[in-house]
Amino acid sequence: MRLVRLRAPGGLENLKIIEENRPEPRPGEVLVRIEACSLNLRDDFVVRGKVPFDDGRVPLSDGAGKVIAIGDEVSEFAVGDNVVSTFYPYWLTGDITSATRRDIPGEHFDGFACEYVCMPAHAFTKTPVGFSHLEAATLTCTAVTAWRGLVVCGQVKPGDTILTLGTGSVSLFALQFAKAAGARVIATSSSEEKLEQLERLGADVVINYKAVPDWGQKARDLTDGRGVDHVIEVGGPATLAQSIAACRTGGHIALIGVLTGFAGELMIPALFSKQIRVSGISIGSRADQEDMIRAIDVNRIRPIVDRSFPLEEIAGAFNYYGLGQHFGKVCLNV
Repeated sequence: MRLVRLRAPGGLENLKIIEENRPEPRPGEVLVRIEACSLNLRDDFVVRGKVPFDDGRVPLSDGAGKVIAIGDEVSEFAVGDNVVSTFYPYWLTGDITSATRRDIPGEHFDGFACEYVCMPAHAFTKTPVGFSHLEAATLTCTAVTAWRGLVVCGQVKPGDTILTLGTGSVSLFALQFAKAAGARVIATSSSEEKLEQLERLGADVVINYKAVPDWGQKARDLTDGRGVDHVIEVGGPATLAQSIAACRTGGHIALIGVLTGFAGELMIPALFSKQIRVSGISIGSRADQEDMIRAIDVNRIRPIVDRSFPLEEIAGAFNYYGLGQHFGKVCLNV
């Protein structure tokens, strides 16, 4: 089988496509023919050597494909089932613990940039009805993150107002989940073209944050001064102050991303004076993913795929991802 191994110390030039024997499932495992993968910021950190990894690691945390063999003691899946990976294979339900977050595909053990994988059955869920493998591969990291931030921790309800930042996949999934829940969405971008795409996707109001630097107050004004109920905060230190300004008293911020860095000043008085609840979101559990997939089926939500590359062009896919110009997911066809 073909697969990609990342040689230390990392870097796109150290992504090597090689041939190895296909694995066979042991008791409790499924053998999956991987058809598609998607790229995430964490994958980018790994392949560029910004986080530690073992030499020869197979990268990518998100993969989707078809079950072609099952080991003994597997009852949840059958040969022919379409499946998608989970980000934390041992976080099955409930709150995350140090034990359940110990292993991440593509970082702590081999991921999905390969033609076949053998993993425990609980490392997968079934895919949404009618999804292509490419569409299913978009769900593991960013869709579950948006779902947990907005639905599990945020408890979004009809009539709420949601503020999403930018056009990354977490924000796009949050927009779609919010609209399915009957909420109003205010979305931001610095690109007029992307703002038009956000409106076509269902955003009720859009803000160009370059044209309106005080976009937090602008979002607040768009709610008649009340403030938004939820912010999907993907920026980090450079955007958090504006997100706090946008939020209503008693509102909720799902703190998800670090696109503007890892550290910065925090206006603590603004948080407690407005009694804002901040949830730190680190993807979600297998149960969260199954709940999300049921909601996707009911509401007929489809992910946004910007572009796909063949497995052999994985370095080119990461180069394109690094430009930051995509609208939706960047994927690999395996």
